[in-house]
Amino acid sequence: MGLEFLFDYGLFLAKTLTLLVALLVVIVVFVGLSHKPRRGDHGHIEVFNLNDNVENITRTLKQMILNPQDMKSEAKAEKKRHKDHAKVRKQEAKAGDSERRQRVYVIDFEGDIQASAVSQLREEVTAILSVAEESDEILVRLESPGGVVHGYGLAASQLSRIVSKKIPLTIAVDKVAASGGYMMACIADNLIAAPFAILGSIGVMAQIPNFHRLLKNKEIDVEVLTAGEYKRTLTMFGENTDKGREKFIEELEDVHTLFKDFVSENRTIVDTEAVATGEAWYGKRALEHRLVDALQTSDEYLFDKCQTADVYRVKYVQDKSRVDKIMDRFTSLVTRLRGHEDIRYQGPYTF
Repeated sequence: MGLEFLFDYGLFLAKTLTLLVALLVVIVVFVGLSHKPRRGDHGHIEVFNLNDNVENITRTLKQMILNPQDMKSEAKAEKKRHKDHAKVRKQEAKAGDSERRQRVYVIDFEGDIQASAVSQLREEVTAILSVAEESDEILVRLESPGGVVHGYGLAASQLSRIVSKKIPLTIAVDKVAASGGYMMACIADNLIAAPFAILGSIGVMAQIPNFHRLLKNKEIDVEVLTAGEYKRTLTMFGENTDKGREKFIEELEDVHTLFKDFVSENRTIVDTEAVATGEAWYGKRALEHRLVDALQTSDEYLFDKCQTADVYRVKYVQDKSRVDKIMDRFTSLVTRLRGHEDIRYQGPYTF
């Protein structure tokens, strides 16, 4: 009797807990959907000195592996380096900015299907261009499998602002810059990639389901009314026509032509017709096709730069309300539980 009671009580608690969690999820989603951002919402720029990060990591490792005598000698050497560095800074201040050390500004762009990081990129580029000079450099660590045309077109335009100011632009691809991601990457003055990074995929795709036959079988009519012959070429619920399909493919080909022209204009050494097949290549093969300039990871590149330049990572952080933070945590949890889904149609066209 006692065990049966405990079992029933445990089952009751489990059901109650499940109900409460479900109710909490509904409330959070409802509040998140009803919460509209205020027009006055804004963010702020954060700057991190990567030279200091490298020095701190090196110092920590030396403390672990060097004996006391060697560590003492290293401490003296480091003190001298700081003293010499301070002396150089003082001389630079007297000589003016024309003789100062180069500054390298680092931006991270993590692309998704909608290129939603473009708003962050815009703010970061604007902030850097307000202080950068032609003797400086901007490094963009770019990761993106591509996405909607208009989103990545805008992202590429943000990088074009850097080039138009005649500030050297280096783009580093450690994992993937395909389709819209490569559209951004080809703007670089110097494009580097890890040996097994994926690049290219200069092509356009569109995919749309059609439920017309299913609805017709259920005797459900869908009226698609338009003003303008090609206002709607293909639909999800109406009956598609051969004429509509032909027009849709024509538009798709036009977007592909624009994409190829963009790559040709920004990366003249590439045989666009040979690589604009929609194929993607790993780093070494991409180098053979001249899609990249060198095989090198962003870590290696930045480590070398830290020896001769002042390197700063610049990040725009959007100020968020408590509700936004709760929604972000909830979304992150759902993403981890469900995994990433491969979204094929957003649109209408995706790189």
